Parts: sequence; C-alpha cells; structure tokens
Amino acid sequence: MLLGKQSWKFDKRPVIVGAATVVGPDEGDGPLAADFDLIHPELDMQQKSWEKAERLLLEQASEFAIQNAGIQSGDLQYFVGGDLMNQIISNSFAARSLGVPYLGVFGACSTSMESLAITAMIVNAGGAHYALAGTCSHNCTAEKQFRYPTEYGSQKPPTAQYTVTGAGAAVIAAKGDGPVIECATIGKIVDLGIKDPFNMGAAMAPAAVDTIQMHFNDTGRTPKDYDLIVTGDLAGVGHPIAKELLMKDGVPMDETVFNDCGLMVYDVQRQKVQAGGSGCGCSAVVTYGHLLKRMRQGELKRILVVATGALLSPLSYQQGESIPCIAHAVAISNGGD
Repeated sequence: MLLGKQSWKFDKRPVIVGAATVVGPDEGDGPLAADFDLIHPELDMQQKSWEKAERLLLEQASEFAIQNAGIQSGDLQYFVGGDLMNQIISNSFAARSLGVPYLGVFGACSTSMESLAITAMIVNAGGAHYALAGTCSHNCTAEKQFRYPTEYGSQKPPTAQYTVTGAGAAVIAAKGDGPVIECATIGKIVDLGIKDPFNMGAAMAPAAVDTIQMHFNDTGRTPKDYDLIVTGDLAGVGHPIAKELLMKDGVPMDETVFNDCGLMVYDVQRQKVQAGGSGCGCSAVVTYGHLLKRMRQGELKRILVVATGALLSPLSYQQGESIPCIAHAVAISNGGD
C-alpha cells in the first residue's frame, strides 16, 4: 500500500459511488453553477448564525451524497471530515445529525483531499463497505474567525481570497459504479516564513509544489499521465507562483492541464472575489461537483486534485508566527490503467 515515501496505492481501487455539493449565492452566480446539487439564494440560509448555516451546508451535502449513492445513512460505517472552525464544530455537529462513527480531521483548506484519502484507505483496507468524506466552509464564519467580520466592512488587498460558501461530500465504497481512487500523496509541512493572512496563495504555493513533485517521484508518473491537475485554492496569486516553481524544477505544466479550484469556482473578472476562491469548500465543491461530472461524461479520464491548506490560527497570527502550509493529493480515474 505504501508507494515510495509519501504515497498510498489503493490496490482495491475504492469507488466514489455518490457525491454532492451545496453552495451559497456567490458560488451559484459563478461559472460552475450548473454542477451543484443545491444553491442557496441567501448567505444566512434562514439560520440564526453563520455557523449554523455552515453546518446546514454539510448536512445537506451529506444527505444528497448518500441519496446519490443509492444507500441509506445506516449503511455507512464511518464519516471522515473537518472544516476551518475552532474544534471543527461544523463537522462535529453534522456528525451528530448523521449518527455515524466519526473521525474528525483538520487540514485547513486541504481537508477535502485529506478526508478523501483517509476514507479511501479505510475502505481499501476492508475497514468499511461504505464511508463518507466531507468538508465545508462559509465566507462569513471564516472571515469572522480569521480576519474581520463581514459586517465590519474592512477593505481587503488584491492578494486576499474569498472564502467559498459551500460543502462537498462523497460516499466511498469497496465496489460499485463510479470513478475510482487510485492513490494519494500525503504532504508535509512547508513554511517559507510568510505571515500575511491576506496572502494565502503565496504561502501555500510551495507546499503544493512539494506534494506534486513527491507524487511524481513516488508514482513514476508525469503531468502527461493526467488530463487535469488542479490545486486547491492558490487562486490568482499562488497558482502562477506554483507554475513557475514547477518550471524551475523541470516539471513544466501545460495551461490546459494545470488549473486551480479557486480560479474555477468564480468568474474573477466579474465577481468581487479579490484573487479568487479559498476555504475548505473550494476544492470540495469543484471536485465533487464539476470535476466528477466531467468524469462521468467522459471528458476526463484521470485527474489529480492537490488540495492546499494554510495551517494558521487566530492565536498563532496574533503571536507573530509564520504560516505553516500543507497539500494533499488524490488521483482519481474512470477505472482504466
């Protein structure tokens, strides 16, 4: 199962038998709107707090994913998930509603692929017939916790990113119909000393590059083995940096193959999202919505999703610490060799 130094090969090829995404109004106004299962017209979603609205996103995405998989919630053996909130409360409370054995994980915005990799490992090892991976974020909860409450009206620099309001969930099974999870590369912490919480893309880009390089080293693959390689949420600042770093290391990336979820989820020219999207929900809704749909339609045969995360906290920022970053990669295919 261990492949090289940092990768897992799933020899039994766990299957994504059902997935779903639920988003807010800004994501529904973006170019991928047709690929989401549910779009909420208001940010508050008729809830009493932003945190309760975020929890609702994940609960609904989980319910839709279970329905799309053609199973009942009682068929699940495990739920693996996390989010950006302190003590990952959105996932913990959603797990309470699901009533399924629960493993909470935290990888900041890399949580989508961290949870998917762990879920695939459980299923591949025979630990479950069905397991659910999920994550979520909400623009107003993240802004309140990490920067300034939205109601404050603080101006943001062009390097800042716009936290995605959305949740994505996927049911992983030992067998069934759907894209298969081939392998995963678990990243390590990369910290180049950046301290600015309004410049996440630049902070996370080196971690994405490190994981991509290790994935190629461990698997023997190259960019030509993938129809699409997407980073999680490097957006308009971090994505060009990652591409330049890869080029310097002898790994050129074609623009038609290399993209970023933070650039795909919004129309960055039309929508007021600064450098692009971010948040746990960013790579989750793009992957479980848009990318899996393209795979089902036969447009993509094999993809590599490299979710990126900035592992800062309000406390570490206030104490002047730099921002440790990480990236986790998962390779998904239509089942071919």
